[in-house]
Amino acid sequence: MNEHYVANPAMFKNNPLGFIISLLLIPVGVGLIILLWWHLKNKASKLIITDDTILYEKGLLSKERSEIDIDSVRTVKIKQSFFNRIFGVGAIEIYTAGDAPEIIAAGMPDPNRVRELVRAGKEDEH
Repeated sequence: MNEHYVANPAMFKNNPLGFIISLLLIPVGVGLIILLWWHLKNKASKLIITDDTILYEKGLLSKERSEIDIDSVRTVKIKQSFFNRIFGVGAIEIYTAGDAPEIIAAGMPDPNRVRELVRAGKEDEH
């Protein structure tokens, strides 16, 4: 089982203004706490795409894990603001059967690659 995409949400690229403000607040003492919490939150979320599955894990103390077979994916929606497009990050929504997404992964690097990997995985199965 080859892992084609393994990523955590990006910090700076996802919210550059918030990152800069946090850096400016370090002398006050609050910025370091914000950056540490943000870093831990980002490291606690991970999106993994293999040959035939999509796995999304999130949570630091308690874990939530969603696993979807690529065959059952109906739609992959990418949401990017102007700055997200400049920095190459975005929110990925993966839909299977219903109207609500099964997986929402925000701030992920190279989101269009995820769509391409899912499309390629579906084509390989057929």
